[in-house]
Amino acid sequence: MKNRAAIYQREAAEMLHNISLYPGLTEEQLCRFFPEKEAAAKTLLAHMLKEGRIFCSGNDRYYANREVQGNAVKDLSRCVWVLLDFIDQVEYHTVGEFPAAILCFANGELYEIVPIPQGKETMICQLLRQPQKDAGKRIVVVDDAAQIELLNIPQVAGFCTVAEDGTVSYYKKEAALES
Repeated sequence: MKNRAAIYQREAAEMLHNISLYPGLTEEQLCRFFPEKEAAAKTLLAHMLKEGRIFCSGNDRYYANREVQGNAVKDLSRCVWVLLDFIDQVEYHTVGEFPAAILCFANGELYEIVPIPQGKETMICQLLRQPQKDAGKRIVVVDDAAQIELLNIPQVAGFCTVAEDGTVSYYKKEAALES
């Protein structure tokens, strides 16, 4: 018979992996990586915190170690909300290379989740217009929907905004990403 540690070993490893990949996520974000097991994920998170395997900052965000606590990026957190919006279709995900915050495979396609802060439209558009080998489809996260008309980016699957509560609103979204 398996004990509790053996049962939750895979989930614990995945939880720690997600905290390391995406520092500064909230409890809700971390638990949503485990659809249908959110209560167990919450318990696991509390257990890992109690054991000192992870740390929680004053703003209720989780980190793999104390050194990176100050380095959480608002853009990364918003991109994770987008990833979580269609996590049930995601086969694999990881951090991306600038300007993409997250790379994922969903429905057999490569997607880049790219945040574009207000005022950075021109710079990031220039980067994304350069030919790239094996570039995936792009889900562009903007601060405000008015930014969309300023953007001319190839391979866009959709544009979206993310509210403070994690609600994702899409504009010109591909049907393949319906959640």
